[in-house]
Amino acid sequence: MPHIAIDNGQPGISGLLALRPDTAAPLGMLADALLRDPAPMSRGERELVAAYVSRLNGTRFCEGSHSAFAAAQLDGGEELVKAALTDPSSAPLTERMRALLRIAAEVQKQAKPVSREAVAAARAAGAGDTEIHDTVLIAAAFCMYNRYVDALDTDLPEDPGYYAEGAKRIVEAGYGLES
Repeated sequence: MPHIAIDNGQPGISGLLALRPDTAAPLGMLADALLRDPAPMSRGERELVAAYVSRLNGTRFCEGSHSAFAAAQLDGGEELVKAALTDPSSAPLTERMRALLRIAAEVQKQAKPVSREAVAAARAAGAGDTEIHDTVLIAAAFCMYNRYVDALDTDLPEDPGYYAEGAKRIVEAGYGLES
């Protein structure tokens, strides 16, 4: 049961955003900038970073949502995402993506500089400054989003198809209030 009254019938962050449209707008704009705007990493790769950080944080709603959003945008779909979240080192990912997930894990673990080794591995695997920057910012932002959802003890969706339906909406329209 959520810690605050969320009487709009929506689970997770969806209920919180509907409750407070004034904070939903900038949070949606941030998500769009991080996960959808043009960038060297694909939208699916950026969603995978969000899903991975959410899994590491144990935030089931965000893990489920962003896993579905990543799967809808990556070759390999759900199978690839499941493998990546379970064990990035053995998942069928590029070395660049493995290295970026390592960076994301370091950001999720603690607020201190990412190790030089992790950055060097990402660079050696072909990641540039923008990809490293974006991975750090996505990981940091999803620590915030995850804490927002879990700290208020939001509900999980009852419908198992909720995440797949959300993926259709997000892939097409993004994270703005109209989606």
